Amino acid sequence: MRTPKWAILAYVAITLFGILAALPNILSQAQQQQFASYLPVGPVTLGLDLKGGSHLVLEVDAAGLRQARLNTLLDDARGALRAERIPASSARINGDAVVMTIADEANRTKVLPKIQELAVPTGTLGFGTTSSDIEVTTNNDTITVRLTEAGLTERMTAAVDQSLEIIRRRVDQVGVAEPLIQRVGSDRILVQLPGLQDPTRLRQLLGSTAQMSFHMLDQSVDPNGVAPRGVDILPGANDGAKYAVENRVAIAGDRLADAKAGFNQQTNEPIVSFTFDTQGARQFAEITRDNVGRPFAIVLDGKVLTAPVIREPIVGGQGQISGNFTAQEATILSALLRSGALPAPLTIIEERSVGPNLGSDSIRMGIYTGLAGFVLVVSLMVILYGAWGMIANIGLLLHTILTIGVLGMLGSTLTLPGIAGIILGIGMAVDANILINARIREETAAGAGAMKALDVGFNKAYATIIDSNVTALTGTVLLFMFGTGPVRGFAITMMIGIIISMFTSITVVRLMMQQFVIRRKMKKLDIPWLFGPVRHLPSFSFMRGRFIAIGMSAFLSISSIILFFTPGLNYGIDFVGGIQVEATSNVELDLGKLRSELEGLNIGEVALQEFGQNRSVLIRVQRQPGGEQEQTLALNQIRESVTAVIPDVSFERTEVVGPTISAELARSGFLAVALAMLAILFYIWWRFEWHFAVGAIAVLLLDITKTIGFFALTGIDFNLTAIAAVLTMIGYSVNDKVVVYDRMRENLRKYKSMPFSDLIDMSINQVLARCIFTSMATALSLVPMAIWGGDAVKSFAWPMIFGVIVATTSSIYIGGPILLVLSRWWQAREAARAPVPGEISKA
Repeated sequence: MRTPKWAILAYVAITLFGILAALPNILSQAQQQQFASYLPVGPVTLGLDLKGGSHLVLEVDAAGLRQARLNTLLDDARGALRAERIPASSARINGDAVVMTIADEANRTKVLPKIQELAVPTGTLGFGTTSSDIEVTTNNDTITVRLTEAGLTERMTAAVDQSLEIIRRRVDQVGVAEPLIQRVGSDRILVQLPGLQDPTRLRQLLGSTAQMSFHMLDQSVDPNGVAPRGVDILPGANDGAKYAVENRVAIAGDRLADAKAGFNQQTNEPIVSFTFDTQGARQFAEITRDNVGRPFAIVLDGKVLTAPVIREPIVGGQGQISGNFTAQEATILSALLRSGALPAPLTIIEERSVGPNLGSDSIRMGIYTGLAGFVLVVSLMVILYGAWGMIANIGLLLHTILTIGVLGMLGSTLTLPGIAGIILGIGMAVDANILINARIREETAAGAGAMKALDVGFNKAYATIIDSNVTALTGTVLLFMFGTGPVRGFAITMMIGIIISMFTSITVVRLMMQQFVIRRKMKKLDIPWLFGPVRHLPSFSFMRGRFIAIGMSAFLSISSIILFFTPGLNYGIDFVGGIQVEATSNVELDLGKLRSELEGLNIGEVALQEFGQNRSVLIRVQRQPGGEQEQTLALNQIRESVTAVIPDVSFERTEVVGPTISAELARSGFLAVALAMLAILFYIWWRFEWHFAVGAIAVLLLDITKTIGFFALTGIDFNLTAIAAVLTMIGYSVNDKVVVYDRMRENLRKYKSMPFSDLIDMSINQVLARCIFTSMATALSLVPMAIWGGDAVKSFAWPMIFGVIVATTSSIYIGGPILLVLSRWWQAREAARAPVPGEISKA
């Protein structure tokens, strides 16, 4: 119990720094600015689900990027062929290559060096060497130009980097404060925009490639007929007409220097004025000089914006686009042109938005449920341990403050599941204090003095605390690795909470208890509960009823497996994809009229769930056939239909998950569960013995199947938050088993001749109070969240409460019997393998 002064000073410094780091979260903005020089960090950043905003994940179209490069190679190859007076029709695209068939060997020899010059270096690839993005091969009379994987990878990297910069410029045009724009993986970009409730305008900005180009019209071709080679039939962007456009680009869109939205002074209609750079102005002057009287098409993303007739040469390098635009459309188009063309199309594969009203409600709910859970846990500790429970409560309060402080120091984003993680962390942090107090009671009952009971109690509890927290951390780390968005926020708060709970329980609480004993000059350390002295340890015989317990557990698990298939889980859109919209109104909703309007859209099955005194509705629509663009189109139709039925509607939350992202989320979620079980298996095997590890996993499988059955029976959404609940339950369940196993291991060393069944009974009785009290504390911290937390955390709180109950009962009634069966099987196997001694016969 001797603690060096430098260690005490370090503990005090860490505690004070953590309190200072958490302090900005209770100060107003004016106070934060006033004391900014004294505070180490700013307040915790709130996630979009707490302050409102939009979250989009965009994916660079790899196929489109490949095709664009092939088209460029084809045009360049035909140019090289024409330069050598070889028919351009000799070149064509075949799969992922450009193929040129040239019968004359002399022509092949002349054109081959020019084809090889089309290669673009992919960049430095180590040791100063460069690699080409194409591979040119010859076979008889055929020259093949094929894209290399290294070239495509480098081109994808460059496209994502370029898209990042263009998206930043486009977002700036919208004027969103503090946007988060970052690369995710090799081909995706995450865009988070606080405060932007309706991302429709932004979706138009981000989803459009804005590939603008200028072409001459071919007036000799009927636009309603079949286009000859070198001509494309393109639709009009606004008038629905068709245009015969030469596919040769007269002026590329990247020659634009500036674009501005304005109004035509004569007609007062919205227009977009543009200015070319020096080279573009020279090209524009030449084209307008040589083609007076001919139509000149301005093409944006494959559609003709306008096709004015050139009346006279334009030498100033300036022009304007008109086409029955609205003012908003003109503003968006000018923003697209100013920011430049994206190198490849971007597809929105995930979209989530939360209104500011729902965000503020979430913050208020999180604070209220957190305080309620904290009060319930504090009350339980006072009931169980009296004045000593207040010392543990000081440690709990410090644990909560330090958790928030560390979140601020790490710059983590606090989400609604993150608040749930803090609340759950409070309940689980009690475990260490319950273990310590239980050990101290045992040492006092054995006749130890106050300081010895404190010393031995902490030392014996220390290994158990470490083992149980490591197993809980295992699932949380995997949840962070494979989770996404708010679920990772939950994992971060849980990891921080688990680590801080070891610091507060093992150091801070120990020092406070030590000082209390010294200053009171206590000879004996009694820890009574609020209603008097603690009774002696129980002596239940759990092994006698082991067959009944295992039979009941097996029956419930088999029933849960049947429920898993019939009726099955209610998978959320995280896993099956689709659209979810939460809408509110100031008047009562007519769900019948709304359902009729939505079903008329022919977008599949529509589910409506009313809540909030018939003034709020949750609309769910199945995943649309096709890709991600079909999901976005259906969302726009839903919003328009709801607005038509409910004029004062407010969209509090929208979620669109396409088929790509839903499949990945499902795969990563289930993989995290499987890896968590494997990691726990190896850890327990390493810390204990093989039959302890196998027993823990067997019981864990029974716990998981029952929890899955609970999801199927109640119909609660099985989504990413549910996966978080399952992983947390796994950590909690194994935490419980480790405490029981640790006591068994200790008793095995102490009572070597005791029958194993009796030793199991004694060990379970010794930790029975701890298992029940820890479960009560954890459940009490979750109850307010389950009742008042809302739909966002309901799929986490209720399954966790159920999982805590199941994990506790399995630790008491199932873990021991399975361990006994495994131990007896192993002993019988070893006895059967032992050599039989030879008989000694009488001579």
